[in-house]
Amino acid sequence: MSNGKHYVIPPPPQAALAVAGSSDLFPVRRIWCVGRNYLEHIKEMGQDEREPPFFFAKPADAIVPDGGTSPYPSLTKDMHHEVELVVALRSGGRYIPVDKALDCVWGYGVGIDLTRRDLQIASRDIKRPWEVGKAFDASAPCGPLMPVSRIGHPSKGKIMLKCNGKVRQDGDLAQMIWNVPETISKLSEMVALDAGDIIMTGTPSGVAACVAGDKLECEVEGVGKLTVTIGTMSGGRLPNLVADHAAPRPRSWVSNRARTCASVPPTRACAAGRA
Repeated sequence: MSNGKHYVIPPPPQAALAVAGSSDLFPVRRIWCVGRNYLEHIKEMGQDEREPPFFFAKPADAIVPDGGTSPYPSLTKDMHHEVELVVALRSGGRYIPVDKALDCVWGYGVGIDLTRRDLQIASRDIKRPWEVGKAFDASAPCGPLMPVSRIGHPSKGKIMLKCNGKVRQDGDLAQMIWNVPETISKLSEMVALDAGDIIMTGTPSGVAACVAGDKLECEVEGVGKLTVTIGTMSGGRLPNLVADHAAPRPRSWVSNRARTCASVPPTRACAAGRA
């Protein structure tokens, strides 16, 4: 019930991120992602320009917490990992000046933008939105947040991802084309930002395919770590959607055909990413 009014269905659980060293939670309002924000990643996709940043979104309930499992999604044979610095906002607004943007930041974390690369590329090639390739269930693993009061505002430091113990992505935050305050400012020209929004700030080079059973270990120097396992399709239930590990309500979210497609995860035949 809210303001004396009853919801006609139970409201969904509040998506949240853990706070490092605390039992507190950070409520997540929206997830924004920056595309192509590291020069070497742009080069591996055949481009080499400092273009204006572009953004896409993921649903808040796509979060998977540290130590959780992200089920291999349906309808793809080419899911890629992209390790990213996560920025969590305590305030927002429109047209935020670059020199005021860091005042909006509550803390930082480590995240992975999981991507159905084949579906993303297919959508891109026919100029359709990327949601089917980017905004699927459990596509946004995120580790605990570190508050600004403890670590300040990191602008350099190693950002790394291992798959089954082997380093695949190894970059530095200083390689960002658009830094955090520039990114916040530019995004605020497009939408009104607010407390609870998080921004995934792009990935360094080395993106590649992962398969069911893979263990992904990520770290951003001075910020934190994240470990997540790629699982098999979970029969209609999505585990680990809320960062406090509360069990979500069961929901049927894929068709029988999608479950069938996902029941046989691909082999490790896929090569490094292109987009």
